[in-house]
Amino acid sequence: MNELKTDAVLFDLDGTLVDTAPDLGGALNRLRSELGMPELPSAELRPHTSAGARGLIGAGFGIGPDDTRYNEIAERFLAIYASSLCVHSQLFEGMGEVLARLELAGLPWGVVTNKASRFTLPLMRQLGLHERAASVVSGDSVAVPKPDPAGLLLAASSMSVEPERCIYVGDDERDILAARAAGMRSVAAAFGYLGTGRPYGEWGADHVIHHPLELLVLL
Repeated sequence: MNELKTDAVLFDLDGTLVDTAPDLGGALNRLRSELGMPELPSAELRPHTSAGARGLIGAGFGIGPDDTRYNEIAERFLAIYASSLCVHSQLFEGMGEVLARLELAGLPWGVVTNKASRFTLPLMRQLGLHERAASVVSGDSVAVPKPDPAGLLLAASSMSVEPERCIYVGDDERDILAARAAGMRSVAAAFGYLGTGRPYGEWGADHVIHHPLELLVLL
């Protein structure tokens, strides 16, 4: 474990460390059902999960924050999600072994996500990850979310690790941009949600992995 010469590994949460799409998509479809609308296929919603509530509401209702209905719909969506945020969510296949190997090697790991702490922390606790993580930085832990590097730099500082000795793994272009701005090595998680923007091959990541276990080859 020395190719990247790293002292710590940081992960994005949704679509990188944990597959949360089933619960997020489920919450959206419950809301659609409440409003008399048919459910949408999970495969259709999955790419939008990377953009959080805004992306899913856009996919599910075709509206953005400027729409007069947005706040009401977002509030109800988040309430539904909060009541069922870890029913089907789980670590991506192989990620449990990755974390165990990092811990065995004495490499601290953490999470930097744009997800609000009121969802991040309960989810991490229910999955048994919160006490294991050396740092957890949520979207409301910093003034500006990713792609701004503030969250990544806060995580590195809290672990007493220099940014250039960290790597950041994420499934969205904003993750790669944040890592670059923070001076960290970046790894694109091609097994994740990937968003609806440019293909991951155009993000400029230092490395690309198609399965979590491939990360171990880089360390």
